[in-house]
Amino acid sequence: MTRVFIDGAAGTTGLEIEARLEGRPEFELFRLDEARRKDAAARRDALNAADTVILCLPDAAAREAVTLIENRRTRVIDASSAHRVATGWTYGFPELGFDVAGAMRVSNPGCYPTGFLALVAPLVKAGLIAADARLGCNAVSGYSGGGKAMIAEFEDGGAPAWRAYALDGTHKHIPEMRQHCGLAHPPLFAPSVANTYRGMIVEVPLGDVDPAAALDALTVAYAGSPVVRVVADNPATVAIERMAGTDRLDLFVFANAEGRQVRLAAALDNLGKGAAGAAVQNLNLMAGLPETTGLRI
Repeated sequence: MTRVFIDGAAGTTGLEIEARLEGRPEFELFRLDEARRKDAAARRDALNAADTVILCLPDAAAREAVTLIENRRTRVIDASSAHRVATGWTYGFPELGFDVAGAMRVSNPGCYPTGFLALVAPLVKAGLIAADARLGCNAVSGYSGGGKAMIAEFEDGGAPAWRAYALDGTHKHIPEMRQHCGLAHPPLFAPSVANTYRGMIVEVPLGDVDPAAALDALTVAYAGSPVVRVVADNPATVAIERMAGTDRLDLFVFANAEGRQVRLAAALDNLGKGAAGAAVQNLNLMAGLPETTGLRI
């Protein structure tokens, strides 16, 4: 049995992970009660007692937590963005060929990068997108991705139906989007948030790309994946809530009538494959279990 400690279990992602692990005999999930949760000594003891630690913390706190682990036995899954491009960490996207099962330190992908990388990385590998291409990425997420403050803002009625942000072109997800696709230039990333609790759509517009070749490359890349599905029969519309409540990821290749302007699209749950679902998938692999055990497939 694997002993698992979630550092930051009271947050949105931590609660979602706990829900996927409840009642599973393969794992012993232990917690610090409210009185001890912020006790430094108790937290250090818990981090070192666990076989696997899942960090659901702000970046600075996640980095600190890693320094508190004083043994070479405890494995770590970090759900923050602190280690996504760090040396010595394995990127937690097994569908793209990263060896999660054998890793000691795994950095969970960001929600937006999950959609972007799933669409773009196989096409770069296939030569359909040049590594020096200057790409754009438009994306919209449910407000649960913004944490407790944003959730409260939207649920208290103080937020609009939709809003764009990171308008200056800077965002903490851009480095992993660039690095794990092997891109020479950072993508122009245009994120936004909608007044819906969960769900996400990520789009990458392309010019002068054969849509049939793109669809074939994605189909080959994810053949046999129990989590990622390439949809061949395109719907007329894709709702942000399409994958809400699941840990799956759907990919689409849309094209205009001439077939030379393409919109790649990914639909996922920002709390599922974009966060908690991915963490549990990685935990399963690290524990030698089928990767979809406990997932909402």
